[in-house]
Amino acid sequence: MGTRALYRDAARAVGEELARRNIGLVYGGSNVGLMGIVADAILQAGGEAIGVIPFHLVNKELAHDHLTELHVVNTMHERKALMADLADGFIALPGGFGTYDEFCEVVTWAQLGLHQKPCAMLNVVGYYDAMIAMFDHARQEGFLRDAHRDMLILSPDISDLLDRMENYRAATVSKWLAREDL
Repeated sequence: MGTRALYRDAARAVGEELARRNIGLVYGGSNVGLMGIVADAILQAGGEAIGVIPFHLVNKELAHDHLTELHVVNTMHERKALMADLADGFIALPGGFGTYDEFCEVVTWAQLGLHQKPCAMLNVVGYYDAMIAMFDHARQEGFLRDAHRDMLILSPDISDLLDRMENYRAATVSKWLAREDL
Protein backbone atom coordinates (compact mmCIF):
# COMPACT_ATOMS: atom_id res chain seq x y z
CA MET A 1 0.00 0.00 0.00
CA GLY A 2 3.02 2.25 0.06
CA THR A 3 4.52 4.13 2.95
CA ARG A 4 2.29 7.20 2.88
CA ALA A 5 -1.31 7.51 4.01
CA LEU A 6 -1.80 9.82 1.01
CA TYR A 7 -1.69 6.77 -1.29
CA ARG A 8 -4.50 5.07 0.63
CA ASP A 9 -6.48 8.33 0.73
CA ALA A 10 -6.08 8.69 -3.04
CA ALA A 11 -7.22 5.10 -3.59
CA ARG A 12 -10.35 5.72 -1.53
CA ALA A 13 -11.00 8.93 -3.47
CA VAL A 14 -10.69 7.00 -6.77
CA GLY A 15 -13.34 4.50 -5.68
CA GLU A 16 -15.66 7.20 -4.39
CA GLU A 17 -15.30 9.34 -7.53
CA LEU A 18 -15.86 6.37 -9.84
CA ALA A 19 -19.06 5.52 -7.96
CA ARG A 20 -20.18 9.15 -7.97
CA ARG A 21 -19.80 9.24 -11.76
CA ASN A 22 -21.41 5.81 -12.19
CA ILE A 23 -18.19 4.39 -13.65
CA GLY A 24 -17.52 0.74 -12.85
CA LEU A 25 -14.15 -0.65 -11.81
CA VAL A 26 -12.31 -3.47 -13.59
CA TYR A 27 -9.18 -4.60 -11.75
CA GLY A 28 -7.12 -7.58 -10.64
CA GLY A 29 -9.67 -8.91 -8.16
CA SER A 30 -7.82 -8.87 -4.81
CA ASN A 31 -8.91 -7.42 -1.49
CA VAL A 32 -5.43 -6.16 -0.57
CA GLY A 33 -3.28 -3.19 -1.58
CA LEU A 34 -4.43 0.09 -3.02
CA MET A 35 -6.72 -1.62 -5.52
CA GLY A 36 -8.44 -3.45 -2.66
CA ILE A 37 -9.09 -0.02 -1.14
CA VAL A 38 -10.46 1.27 -4.45
CA ALA A 39 -12.75 -1.76 -4.75
CA ASP A 40 -14.01 -1.40 -1.17
CA ALA A 41 -14.64 2.32 -1.63
CA ILE A 42 -16.58 1.92 -4.86
CA LEU A 43 -18.65 -0.93 -3.42
CA GLN A 44 -19.39 1.02 -0.21
CA ALA A 45 -20.59 3.91 -2.37
CA GLY A 46 -22.94 1.62 -4.31
CA GLY A 47 -20.79 1.23 -7.43
CA GLU A 48 -19.74 -1.78 -9.47
CA ALA A 49 -16.42 -3.62 -9.09
CA ILE A 50 -15.39 -6.44 -11.42
CA GLY A 51 -12.30 -8.47 -10.62
CA VAL A 52 -10.18 -10.69 -12.86
CA ILE A 53 -7.74 -12.99 -11.11
CA PRO A 54 -5.77 -16.05 -12.22
CA PHE A 55 -6.55 -19.26 -10.39
CA HIS A 56 -3.03 -19.55 -8.96
CA LEU A 57 -3.37 -16.14 -7.27
CA VAL A 58 -6.83 -16.59 -5.76
CA ASN A 59 -5.34 -17.58 -2.40
CA LYS A 60 -2.05 -15.65 -2.67
CA GLU A 61 -3.73 -12.34 -3.53
CA LEU A 62 -6.76 -13.04 -1.39
CA ALA A 63 -9.51 -12.74 -3.97
CA HIS A 64 -12.10 -10.16 -2.98
CA ASP A 65 -15.28 -12.00 -2.05
CA HIS A 66 -17.74 -9.08 -2.22
CA LEU A 67 -17.29 -7.96 -5.83
CA THR A 68 -20.07 -7.42 -8.32
CA GLU A 69 -18.34 -10.06 -10.48
CA LEU A 70 -15.16 -12.09 -10.11
CA HIS A 71 -13.66 -13.80 -13.14
CA VAL A 72 -11.13 -16.54 -12.36
CA VAL A 73 -8.87 -17.22 -15.34
CA ASN A 74 -5.99 -19.61 -16.00
CA THR A 75 -3.04 -17.29 -16.68
CA MET A 76 -1.74 -13.77 -16.18
CA HIS A 77 -2.00 -13.24 -19.94
CA GLU A 78 -5.70 -14.13 -19.83
CA ARG A 79 -6.12 -11.79 -16.87
CA LYS A 80 -4.61 -8.81 -18.66
CA ALA A 81 -6.47 -9.52 -21.89
CA LEU A 82 -9.85 -9.83 -20.15
CA MET A 83 -9.29 -6.72 -18.04
CA ALA A 84 -8.36 -4.79 -21.19
CA ASP A 85 -11.45 -6.07 -23.01
CA LEU A 86 -13.78 -5.18 -20.14
CA ALA A 87 -12.30 -1.73 -19.46
CA ASP A 88 -13.11 1.53 -21.24
CA GLY A 89 -9.90 3.16 -20.01
CA PHE A 90 -6.90 2.55 -17.79
CA ILE A 91 -5.60 4.32 -14.69
CA ALA A 92 -2.33 3.47 -13.00
CA LEU A 93 -2.28 4.25 -9.30
CA PRO A 94 1.05 4.14 -7.47
CA GLY A 95 2.31 0.58 -7.51
CA GLY A 96 5.17 -1.75 -8.32
CA PHE A 97 6.29 -4.02 -11.14
CA GLY A 98 2.83 -5.49 -11.77
CA THR A 99 1.34 -2.02 -12.15
CA TYR A 100 4.17 -0.91 -14.45
CA ASP A 101 3.82 -4.09 -16.54
CA GLU A 102 0.07 -3.82 -16.96
CA PHE A 103 0.13 -0.09 -17.67
CA CYS A 104 3.00 -0.20 -20.15
CA GLU A 105 1.32 -3.08 -21.96
CA VAL A 106 -1.96 -1.21 -22.48
CA VAL A 107 -0.05 1.91 -23.53
CA THR A 108 1.90 -0.20 -26.03
CA TRP A 109 -1.38 -1.62 -27.34
CA ALA A 110 -2.64 1.95 -27.78
CA GLN A 111 0.60 2.90 -29.54
CA LEU A 112 0.11 -0.02 -31.92
CA GLY A 113 -3.50 1.02 -32.56
CA LEU A 114 -4.97 -2.10 -30.93
CA HIS A 115 -7.32 0.10 -28.89
CA GLN A 116 -8.21 3.77 -28.64
CA LYS A 117 -8.88 3.85 -24.89
CA PRO A 118 -7.40 6.51 -22.61
CA CYS A 119 -4.34 5.55 -20.56
CA ALA A 120 -3.78 7.65 -17.45
CA MET A 121 -1.49 7.87 -14.45
CA LEU A 122 -2.74 9.20 -11.12
CA ASN A 123 0.46 10.95 -10.06
CA VAL A 124 -0.14 11.05 -6.30
CA VAL A 125 2.45 13.27 -4.58
CA GLY A 126 4.70 12.99 -7.65
CA TYR A 127 4.94 9.19 -7.45
CA TYR A 128 5.29 8.85 -11.23
CA ASP A 129 7.59 11.85 -11.79
CA ALA A 130 10.65 9.65 -12.41
CA MET A 131 8.77 7.39 -14.84
CA ILE A 132 7.37 10.41 -16.67
CA ALA A 133 10.92 11.82 -16.88
CA MET A 134 12.04 8.49 -18.37
CA PHE A 135 9.27 8.70 -21.00
CA ASP A 136 10.33 12.27 -21.80
CA HIS A 137 13.96 11.15 -22.05
CA ALA A 138 12.91 8.39 -24.48
CA ARG A 139 11.19 11.06 -26.57
CA GLN A 140 14.27 13.30 -26.51
CA GLU A 141 16.50 10.39 -27.53
CA GLY A 142 14.25 9.43 -30.46
CA PHE A 143 12.77 6.23 -29.03
CA LEU A 144 9.28 7.60 -28.51
CA ARG A 145 7.32 9.84 -30.86
CA ASP A 146 5.74 13.00 -29.52
CA ALA A 147 2.25 11.77 -30.40
CA HIS A 148 2.80 8.53 -28.50
CA ARG A 149 4.17 10.29 -25.41
CA ASP A 150 1.25 12.70 -25.61
CA MET A 151 -1.22 9.80 -25.39
CA LEU A 152 -0.57 9.61 -21.65
CA ILE A 153 -2.97 11.48 -19.41
CA LEU A 154 -1.32 12.63 -16.19
CA SER A 155 -2.76 14.31 -13.13
CA PRO A 156 -2.48 14.18 -9.34
CA ASP A 157 -6.25 14.73 -9.04
CA ILE A 158 -8.75 11.95 -9.80
CA SER A 159 -11.55 14.31 -10.80
CA ASP A 160 -9.31 16.11 -13.30
CA LEU A 161 -7.93 12.78 -14.54
CA LEU A 162 -11.42 11.36 -15.18
CA ASP A 163 -12.55 14.57 -16.91
CA ARG A 164 -9.54 14.38 -19.23
CA MET A 165 -10.10 10.67 -19.86
CA GLU A 166 -13.74 11.34 -20.72
CA ASN A 167 -12.66 13.91 -23.32
CA TYR A 168 -9.79 11.81 -24.71
CA ARG A 169 -9.66 11.25 -28.46
CA ALA A 170 -6.98 8.86 -29.66
CA ALA A 171 -4.57 10.23 -32.22
CA THR A 172 -4.02 8.14 -35.31
CA VAL A 173 -0.27 7.76 -35.58
CA SER A 174 1.75 5.09 -37.27
CA LYS A 175 4.19 3.49 -34.87
CA TRP A 176 6.64 2.60 -37.59
CA LEU A 177 9.08 5.02 -39.19
CA ALA A 178 9.45 5.13 -42.92
CA ARG A 179 12.81 3.88 -44.25
CA GLU A 180 13.69 7.40 -45.35
CA ASP A 181 13.30 8.57 -41.73
CA LEU A 182 16.03 6.19 -40.54
